[in-house]
Amino acid sequence: MDCVTCSTLVCRERDKRIGLNMTPSNTTPLLSVRNLRVALQTSHGQLEALRGVDFEMRRGDTLGLIGESGCGKSLTALAIMGLLPDRATVSGSIALNGTELTQLSDEALCTLRGARMAMIFQEPMTALNPLHPIWKQIAEPLQLHQGMDLVAAKARALELLERVQLPRARERLDNYPHQLSGGQRQRVMISIALACQPDILIADEPTTALDVTVQKEVLALIRQLVAEDGMGLLLISHDLGLMRDQVERVMVMYGGAVVESAPTKALFGMRAHPYSQGLFAARPQLGLKRGTRLQTIAGNVPEIFNWPQGCAFADRCAYVQENCRQALPQLELVSDTADVIDDKVTKDAVKSRHVDEHWVRCPEWQKLETSA
Repeated sequence: MDCVTCSTLVCRERDKRIGLNMTPSNTTPLLSVRNLRVALQTSHGQLEALRGVDFEMRRGDTLGLIGESGCGKSLTALAIMGLLPDRATVSGSIALNGTELTQLSDEALCTLRGARMAMIFQEPMTALNPLHPIWKQIAEPLQLHQGMDLVAAKARALELLERVQLPRARERLDNYPHQLSGGQRQRVMISIALACQPDILIADEPTTALDVTVQKEVLALIRQLVAEDGMGLLLISHDLGLMRDQVERVMVMYGGAVVESAPTKALFGMRAHPYSQGLFAARPQLGLKRGTRLQTIAGNVPEIFNWPQGCAFADRCAYVQENCRQALPQLELVSDTADVIDDKVTKDAVKSRHVDEHWVRCPEWQKLETSA
C-alpha cells in the first residue's frame, strides 16, 4: 500500500463509505466558491459577515486575499475549511474538486481537512499542542488519513521536517513547541499542513510575528513546496509587498465583500476601486523626506453591525453616490486599457470569468483617476 500520497486504498475506502467522490474531471475547478455568504450570531443579532464572495482556483493557482482586519479574509478561509463558529450560517457554494462542501456532514469534512485541504494558521504557538512533541503532531494526520502505523508515521515526520529545512531535524523530533523559535514552529506547521499532500493549501498570515529575514525564508519555502506539489495556494495577508512577490492574482476585500480582483501585475499597475487606491497610497516608500506623513484613508473601518445595506466603504469614499448606500454594487469588468467591456455583468459572466480579467465593485470607477 502506498502511504505517501492521499490516494491510498485507505482513503479511497473511507471516502466511499461516507459517500465522497473526490475524483475531478479535467474541466472541474480545484476550488470553486460561488456567492458565499456567512452570517454570525452576535450580541446585535445575526449579522452577515461575508456578502457574496466569488472566486475559482485550479491546480497550481496562487491567489491572495488582502484587506484590513475584519474585512472577511480569515472568515473566508474558515468557511472553506468548515471551521466556522457555532451558530454561523452558510449559503452559496464551496466546491472542492466538484464536491459541494456546504452539504457535507461533520464526519465527511473531517476526512477532507488535513487530507485534501490544509491550513497554516497565523500563530503557531497557539495552533500547536504544547503537550505533545512535534513529531506526534505531524504524525497524527498521517495515521488518521493514511492509516500509517506509529513507526512509519514518525519516519515520515522526519522526512517532512527535513523537507521544510528545519535545522537538526532528527534531534528536534522529540522537542515540544516551546523549545523552538517562531520560525521553527512555523516550519512545523507547514510540515503538518503538507503531510498528506493536500490539493489546496490555505496560508493565513503565515509570517505573523516573524522577523523580516525569517519571513522571506518561510514564504520562499511555501512557494517552493506549492510549486513542487502542484497544489493550489490561497494566501491571506495585509502585506502588499508579500502579495506582489507570492501570488498570481489578488482579491481586495472590504466589509465582507470582494471590491476588486485582478492579476497581481495588473493590480499593481492600476487600481480601479477607491479602497484599493487608498491601501496602495498608504504604503511606506523609500526616498521620502524625514517627517513626511503617509497618506491615510479618511474615517474608520465600520463595525459589522454598522455596515450599510450597500457598499461598506461608502462613508469613507469621496466618490460615493446615493445608490452606493442602498445596495451592494455589482462587479464590473475592467479592460487593460481601463475601458468598460460590460457596464453590468450577468451572473453567468461572473461564473465564467477568466483568471486574467480585472474586476471592480464600484459603479463610479470610470470617474476615478486610476492610479499606477
